[in-house]
Amino acid sequence: QVHLVESGGGLVQPGGSLRLSCAASGFTFSSYVMSWYRQAPGKERELVAAISGAGTSRSYADSVKGRFTISRDNAKNTVYLQMNSLKPEDTAVYYCNRNQNWGQGTQVTVSS
Repeated sequence: QVHLVESGGGLVQPGGSLRLSCAASGFTFSSYVMSWYRQAPGKERELVAAISGAGTSRSYADSVKGRFTISRDNAKNTVYLQMNSLKPEDTAVYYCNRNQNWGQGTQVTVSS
């Protein structure tokens, strides 16, 4: 069974950085596109970033381009989201995704 576990969230000041990790198991990790979504209170879940199986192709929401970087380590079955220059509007629960499968989420709060 597919299992995705996010970690690395927390409270950070505006302009700060966080690195999220998603540990995956239960499938051939390198065969799948992996994505990060986020959901803020009162809003629907939105796609933040995606990365192809080999890590050769990446895409980002316009709101995070130039600030966030998605990467993966297929030897570790882990996908990462490096978040720089964080803004209060980035506050949300961040979820790791593979197709219809979701992690439990990790809270990111950007506040002074």
